[in-house]
Parts: sequence; C-alpha cells; structure tokens
Amino acid sequence: MKIESLLIHGGIDGDETTGAVNVPIYQTSTYKQDGLGENRGWEYSRTGNPTRAALEKLIADLEHGKYGLAFASGLAAINTVLSLFKEGDKLIVSDNIYGGTFRILDNVFKNFGITYVIVDTSDLKQIEDALDDDVKAIYVESPANPLLTVTDIAAVAEISKKNNKLLIVDNTFMTPYLQRPIELGADIVIHSGTKYLGGHSDTISGFVVVDDKELADRLYYLQNAIGGVLAPFDSFLMIRGIKTLGVRMDRHVANAEKVADWLVDSGYAEKIYFPGLKSDPGYNVQKKQADGSGAMISFVLNKKYDYKKFFKSLKLVTLAESLGGVESLVCHPASMTHAAIPADIRAEVGIVDELIRLSVGIENGEDIINDLQQAIEASAI
Repeated sequence: MKIESLLIHGGIDGDETTGAVNVPIYQTSTYKQDGLGENRGWEYSRTGNPTRAALEKLIADLEHGKYGLAFASGLAAINTVLSLFKEGDKLIVSDNIYGGTFRILDNVFKNFGITYVIVDTSDLKQIEDALDDDVKAIYVESPANPLLTVTDIAAVAEISKKNNKLLIVDNTFMTPYLQRPIELGADIVIHSGTKYLGGHSDTISGFVVVDDKELADRLYYLQNAIGGVLAPFDSFLMIRGIKTLGVRMDRHVANAEKVADWLVDSGYAEKIYFPGLKSDPGYNVQKKQADGSGAMISFVLNKKYDYKKFFKSLKLVTLAESLGGVESLVCHPASMTHAAIPADIRAEVGIVDELIRLSVGIENGEDIINDLQQAIEASAI
C-alpha cells in the first residue's frame, strides 16, 4: 500500500465490532478482568489502551518499522529513549538540534552521568573523530532545527553499525510522508507528533518507532515504567490528523518553495537555510534521502531591518512556539526554541539574534509572501 493510502488505512483500520470507520475513543483507565491473571488483552491504560495501540501501529506502519510507541509529548518520547542509557554512556549529537533536546541532555541526563559531544553530523569525519568506547549512540536531526542542516542518514548508519552504536533520528521536520529513516538504516526514529503529524496545533504528542524486537521490548518497559503515555482522546485526534498528512504536506512544501524563491530574489535576507534550494549545502543529500524539501525555512534578516519590529508587524503569519500546523508560524530561535542553549554555542553554530525560523503553512502562498514583505518593509531602520 502506498503511503497516501497508509495514512488513512494503516494501523488498525476502523472498528471490527461495530463497523465504525474510525477507531473509537476508549476513555477508560482500567479494564474488567475475568479472573486472577485472566484479562482480554488490556489491564490498565498506562500500560496499554486500544485507541493508543491503533495509533502506535499506524506510526510504525508509516515509518516502515515494526514497533511504535506513543507519548504525551515529543520530549516524553526523547526522555524515554535517553533512559536506555546509563552512567558513563555518551552520545554524539547534531550541533543544531531542538533546544528542548539539548536542555534535557544538559540539565537532566548529565546529572545521571550520561554525557554528550556536539558535532556537525553533516561532516562524517567529525562523527568518526568523536567515536570512542563510551559513545553508545549517535543522535541526529535531519534537517536539523533551526538551521536545516542535512545529514546523510544512510552514511551515518554505516558508521554506527560498523562501530556497534545506535543511530537515533529525529524525523519531526520531514514526517514519514517525506523521509523514512529506518529504511536508511536508523535504529530509532523519534517524532514530535505535535507538529506536522497532528497538523492542527491542537494536540501535544510524541512517537518512537523501532524495527528490532529486543529494543522495542526495552522501550515498552520504559514507556510503562516512566508513564508519559498519550491519552485516548489525544490518540484519536492524532489518528484523525494523520489522515490528511499527505495533502497537507504537499501544500506545505509547495508554499515553502515559493517563499524560499521569493526570499532569494528579495534581498531581505543575508542568509537563507532551506534544503530545497540548489544553492543549499544539503540539497543533493536531501534529494537523495527524502521525497521533498520540507516546509521549514530559516533566514537571517538583513541588518537594515529591525527583527523585533518585524515580528510585531506581522498580520497573517503568527509569532508562536511550535511548527507544522496548517497556519504559518514564525519564531525567534535565540530567545524562544533555543534559549536553553548557551549563547556561545548558539553563536558558534549560527543561531544569531537576526535568525528567523518560519514554518510555512497551507494558506494561499501569495498571502504568506505579501505578509512577510509588508512586515519586513515596516521594520526598516
């Protein structure tokens, strides 16, 4: 089945008992047992819930993995994956990743003796140079947040397998509609389902997908033990959102390509980060491993314009945290999504004050461009 059909019919398709075309919301915390040690497959909704199970099967199908797990947020998913490691273990991490990922590594797991080293994972030599016996995993975002750096996932998978390390890929920006890291050799795929998968800025969720049963069993144990699971109603909303992922992503990507081309011609930006541009360093790798450019654009606003006034002057595009909703959202990484990263690290990788991250929505593309243009013009110094 092609992915456009899997989005609608993957996982558990409908309800066999009633014929309902949508999986019901099993809004229950516990389940009647027929006797001691006798149940009907369900015991307690932290451990398992039929609505959540349908969603977990769906995300596994979409990522072409065997096992899916749904969580209350993307960070709950990341927390559970990082809980696989123990004191003395080290991770190699992409040099521009979601600020929340950095925060949990630096302020939480470092307290338990789990360390990290930051490298540019688009440079394979930097990964190889960082490898040692303590490294247990390589953690990659591609394209990375917020500078859209593209990492060759298949090449990193080769390195990880050769050195007996886990490869973890955050696939939030791409979604399985555009990129499937397990097919490229990743061991663990993570999503913030809050973003494109849900798609309507109304649900917080996270996902993990793996292909290996032993790894899945360890993660299921941690999911149940830590308890950051997705609720039944939110699971229902996520299934509903995923059904339209294909048509939404097609529009997101088409609009993003128009906006990126306009930015190139406008002269408003000193630098543009978008893997759909032929001038982008990651263009060829992105084209090889993904089915599209995605719909995230970051750009450094020309210093002739006041970036603070730009944000205040927007009318259609919304200044907000998050991304991937049907509406266009814009944020200031240095003070919002990546504020947890120390200023010196931000400056070193290019997260400067003038950097703007744009999540291109599915409105009329010309309306998006017109709003960006009027806001930039209104911010002239």
